[in-house]
Amino acid sequence: MAVYQVLKLPDETLRTRCAAVTKINDGILRVLDNMRDTLYAEQGLGLAAPQIGIPKRLIVIDTGEQYIELINPEIIEREGEKTSTEGCLSVPGIIGRVPRSLYVKVRGLNRHGKEVVMEGTELLAKAFQHEIDHLDGILFIDRAIEIKREG
Repeated sequence: MAVYQVLKLPDETLRTRCAAVTKINDGILRVLDNMRDTLYAEQGLGLAAPQIGIPKRLIVIDTGEQYIELINPEIIEREGEKTSTEGCLSVPGIIGRVPRSLYVKVRGLNRHGKEVVMEGTELLAKAFQHEIDHLDGILFIDRAIEIKREG
């Protein structure tokens, strides 16, 4: 597979609302595979397609406990709120305190085109929200109540 270069601010692709995937074909599956390879090469928690220059609604997440890839994900339920620290591969050297829902339920398609519904709490909930925001051109710094340089 291939490892993509992760786009960094101020690249305008990161501010693009992504198009829905209308057909799951070999090209989409290849992008998902390459996103996984890029995520691991960058040692990230999650990656959205616009971060690699592809304005499609695709995300991959690996919490260390499970690997997830979703096509056209959307949050259909959320509860609670917690503010915690976030960073982003596309905004290197910056961290922020971001309020997020403690629980989310997400609906999307798997790589076989089957609808899946997943629930996440704490870290997974935060990752779902962070990556789905990317699909709408929203970065964590847009939601942060405090931002500072790392280190």
